[in-house]
Amino acid sequence: MQWTLWGGALLCVLGFASSVIVSTLDEIGVRQLGLDGAIQEESRKVRIQDVKLLSVRYWLLVLTIMFFYNGIFPFIADASKFIQDKYSYYSQKEAAYIVGAVYDSLVVLSAIVGILIDYVGLRGVFAVACAVLTLPVFGLLAFTFVPPLVSTIWLGVTYSFAAASMWPSIPLVVPQATLGTAMGLATSVQMIGIGISNLVVGQILGTKSSETKIPLWRWQRMMIFMLANTISCIVTSVLLNVVDHRQGGTLNKTTKKSGQEQSDPDREPLTQAEEEPNEQDGDAVRSRSINS
Repeated sequence: MQWTLWGGALLCVLGFASSVIVSTLDEIGVRQLGLDGAIQEESRKVRIQDVKLLSVRYWLLVLTIMFFYNGIFPFIADASKFIQDKYSYYSQKEAAYIVGAVYDSLVVLSAIVGILIDYVGLRGVFAVACAVLTLPVFGLLAFTFVPPLVSTIWLGVTYSFAAASMWPSIPLVVPQATLGTAMGLATSVQMIGIGISNLVVGQILGTKSSETKIPLWRWQRMMIFMLANTISCIVTSVLLNVVDHRQGGTLNKTTKKSGQEQSDPDREPLTQAEEEPNEQDGDAVRSRSINS
């Protein structure tokens, strides 16, 4: 355990160093492109009140992310114990390896899936597909004795596609100046959902000792709760695609179609309220020019 903690501390230091390097490179790149002044000017227009004016697509995307991760993190937290209780022939070490297959799948697939989605597009479709294909995972774990490694690898595959399609969609539905706020708010909502889910799972399992064997029916109820979150994710992702289609289909544009468009329609205006005054000002200027 001591080496594990030191390893985690080392990763935190590496992460901090990497963030400093990336921030520096980003600052240099923005200056070289001559965008630093424009970004600063646009950022100064942002007010905290603008949070309530973020688009419906953004909030549906945030809820889709939250519900999907509600079924991932609470499950992984208790999966090792679940495997030992349901499949009594697995040791604690073997159960931990099986649970780790979720992240092993991510290591193998994340880069490949990211390249695929960048090439194909269709992020909204992938979000729905990830949620739908995650449903059998919890069904198998709850009501069958299929080897758990099948379910954890399966979950790792859908997790890879979800991470590569959902989070990168946020910059497509919010203005550049509010991107940091939007990402931070999405993370907060996600963590609130995961925290509540962990509390619910704790109540369902109803034990205070990790040594106590939990009855199978309690584990089944936990998996049903995971299924409920996944179904909620399907609902919000479908609604996301419907709204996105009505607003131009930004999330589901293919790379070929996007490349044919010279303008950048993927950015939403900061607020509708700001666009309307600008249009009115333009009309007023034209009227004065005609009258003069």
